[in-house]
Amino acid sequence: MPYRKFIISSCIMLTSLIAKSAFAVCPVCTVAVGAGLGLAQWFGIDDSISGLWIGALVVSVSIWTINWLNGKNLRFKGRKILIFLGYYAIVILPLWKKGLIGHPYNKLCGIDKLLFGIIFGTILFTAGVLFHNYIRKKNGDVSYFKGQKIVFAVAPIIIASIILYFTC
Repeated sequence: MPYRKFIISSCIMLTSLIAKSAFAVCPVCTVAVGAGLGLAQWFGIDDSISGLWIGALVVSVSIWTINWLNGKNLRFKGRKILIFLGYYAIVILPLWKKGLIGHPYNKLCGIDKLLFGIIFGTILFTAGVLFHNYIRKKNGDVSYFKGQKIVFAVAPIIIASIILYFTC
């Protein structure tokens, strides 16, 4: 049980440290992630897959909020970590309180499926955003194709969703 707190806090710390104002996440990415989550729930998809989209959505909204605050010149010490912690708390605590997280028969790799998905989705979406920023910077601050930011951020979540769909 204590390892879960360590994993969650490590993911939150990692994403809050890498969220810089230059790493903007566009509203289209946020909408795409939200739409994916809605579709997964509607079709009755496994909780691990829904968790992927929840984790991606939390990262997207957190980075979006940080960039919005930066644009308004609202800067205070620890704002990034507070924003990430706040959004994860807003999402995870109600799911846990309603019994959607923590059910003893809903586990994958020894971790609750929804929580596993949230952690994995957080990592994948963050990696996609970082990869886009790396490729763009390497190409003289120009994307190789239209929609590159969206594709690089959302494609890992789609691929992981397909893999989890066939394995869970």
